[in-house]
Amino acid sequence: MGGPQLLGVSDLHVSYAENRAVVDALRPDRPDDWLLVAGDVADRFEDVEWALRLLRERFGTVVWAPGNHELWTVPADPVTLRGEARYRQLVELCRRLGVHTPEDPYPVWEGADGPVTVAPLFVLYDYSFLAPGASTKAESLRIAERSGVVCTDEFLLHPEPYDSREAWCAARVAYTERRLAALPPDRPTVLVNHYPLVREPTDVLWYPEFAQWCGTTRTADWHLRFRAAAVVYGHLHIPRTSWHDGVRFEEVSLGYPREWRRRGDSPQPIRRILPAG
Repeated sequence: MGGPQLLGVSDLHVSYAENRAVVDALRPDRPDDWLLVAGDVADRFEDVEWALRLLRERFGTVVWAPGNHELWTVPADPVTLRGEARYRQLVELCRRLGVHTPEDPYPVWEGADGPVTVAPLFVLYDYSFLAPGASTKAESLRIAERSGVVCTDEFLLHPEPYDSREAWCAARVAYTERRLAALPPDRPTVLVNHYPLVREPTDVLWYPEFAQWCGTTRTADWHLRFRAAAVVYGHLHIPRTSWHDGVRFEEVSLGYPREWRRRGDSPQPIRRILPAG
C-alpha cells in the first residue's frame, strides 16, 4: 500500500443525514494517514464534536481549520457562544480530541515529498473580493441583495468582540502572517484554509456576487511568500485542482447532498495532497 498519505476534505456538513453517512464510512488507506479538514464540519457544536472525534479515532493525525459554519450561532445549538468566544471553545474541543488547530504549533509532515510544515489557517474574509461593478463594500452588498445572493453569515456569524467581520479578519491576518513568517525559511508548507487564498477560484461561481464572502486580498501572495507546496481549501463546493503561480490549489469540499449527487451517488470526498501526482 506504500507509505502514509496527507489527505484533505472539507464542507462535510454532517447535519445532513446523507453527509453524516458519508463521513461515517470514511476510512484511511493506512492508520498513519493524515487528514486535513478545511472547515464547515457542521453548524452545531455537538455535530462538530461527533465528526472530529470519529475522524481522529481513524486517522493518524487530524488537522482542522474552521469554516464559517462552525462559527455560526444557530438557534438550535445549546452552545450559544458567539464570535471569538465560540472559536476559542472549538479550539479547546479540538485539543481535547487531539486535533491540531490554527492556535497550536504547526505539525511537520515527514512522509513522501516532505518534510513540509502543515499550517492550518483562520483568516476569515473582509469583503475585498468585491461583486462585479462594485467599488466599495456597501455597493457590493447592495448588488448582492438586489441579486438575492446574501450569505447567511450576515445573520449568524457574529464578530464579537470585534466591531465587524472585516476587523476580525484584519486581526487574524496579522496574527497568522507573523506565525508564518517565523517558520524555517528552507522548508515548504501546506497551507490549509477554509477560503481560497487567492480570488481566482471564485471566478467559476454561478453567482459572482457571493465572492465577497470567500476570502481576502490580503492573502493573495501567501502561497508564494510562504513556500506552499500545496494550498488546501473548501467553501466553494466546487472540488477541483487549479494552479496559481505554479502552486497547486486543491478544493476538497464534499458539499450539500444536492451538489455531490450531481457528481454521482457514491461521493469520494477525500483528496490526496501528498505524495503529489
